[in-house]
Amino acid sequence: MNEVLEMVRSNPLFQGIAFSDFERMLNCLSVRTAQYKKNDIILRSGDVVDFVGLLLSGSAKIQKEDINGKVSILTELGTSELFGEVLACAGADHSPVTVQAAENTEILFLNYRKIITTCTSACPFHTRLIENMLKLIAGKSLMLNRKIEILSKRTTREKLLTYFDTERGASRKFIIPYNRDELARYLCVDRSAMSNELCKMRSEGLIKFSRNKFEIL
Repeated sequence: MNEVLEMVRSNPLFQGIAFSDFERMLNCLSVRTAQYKKNDIILRSGDVVDFVGLLLSGSAKIQKEDINGKVSILTELGTSELFGEVLACAGADHSPVTVQAAENTEILFLNYRKIITTCTSACPFHTRLIENMLKLIAGKSLMLNRKIEILSKRTTREKLLTYFDTERGASRKFIIPYNRDELARYLCVDRSAMSNELCKMRSEGLIKFSRNKFEIL
């Protein structure tokens, strides 16, 4: 339990909550942990979502499959990131997405209803949890808007440049979390066409890259 406490205390969901309250809080939220190997399915499209998942270690991909079986990557999750909170909050009967482990991963599952509902013990941390959850959901909304902005671009080059702009921040050099196949699925473009466009952009002196390391020139 002490290892779990150390891992989760820095997560934005628990910001402002005294460390002395953590063990009591986790017990109140009926937490459980589970381990997954690379490529294991953590949450399958169609599953009921009544929990919030927090990555204690490893990483995972949130994916969407269309009617033809084509898979698109919506986003990637790293250690200490959450998933499931938006779906649970929206009261979605079934998940429209699949969450898959990108490597060996450990997940902390929290009962969503117990996060947003004040318990009979009137735990002082519940109000803070609700405030933090609202901030996190608002942040996810902003991320979704950025994804929509990327996908709204007409050409593969425009999508790449817009994506790079969101990833690099104020730095010219940056690392993206995807390989070429994953990046193509994230941008919803053909992989070969995307690779050709990257080579053209390099030849034109716009970018440099090596694997997933990029530099804007």
